[in-house]
This record gives sequence, structure tokens and C-alpha cells, in this order.
Amino acid sequence: MKRIQAACIMQTLRFQQKEGSGLSVESLIKLNREEVQRYKAQMDKNKTRYKIDEESEQPDGAVIVRIRKEYNSGASVGEYFG
Repeated sequence: MKRIQAACIMQTLRFQQKEGSGLSVESLIKLNREEVQRYKAQMDKNKTRYKIDEESEQPDGAVIVRIRKEYNSGASVGEYFG
């Protein structure tokens, strides 16, 4: 019989506004950073354990986030969050 000892989801997310918004890169970065904060707040609200590995701003104003988060609340995240 097999049992999962530890599990997590690894994702690379791109937060980006729709094309042709006409906003400056600074404004786009601000909007995308706000969206990242809302995403984190939602995970906190849902009590989802997560770890941000990297956040980076792109020349086009997008924000890239590499994240590890728990698969479900019943599974151990083990060494993935170490």
C-alpha cells in the first residue's frame, strides 16, 4: 500500500493586466503588485500554507511569482517548506 508522506503544488504565476490598457509601466507594476497582495490575502484567509520562492517585476509591468503551496489542508508539506 502506498501513502503520500508529503505534497505541495509548485506554481509560476504571471500577474498582468489586459493588453492595450494604456497605462505606464509604473502604474501596471502597482496594479499587479496589488493583485499579488490580494492573492496572498486570499490564501491567508483560507489558511492555505504557502512559501514564495521568488517575485520579480518584468519590463512590461507584469509580476512573476514562483510559489509552493499546500496541496490540501490534510496533507503534510514536509520538507517542501523547510
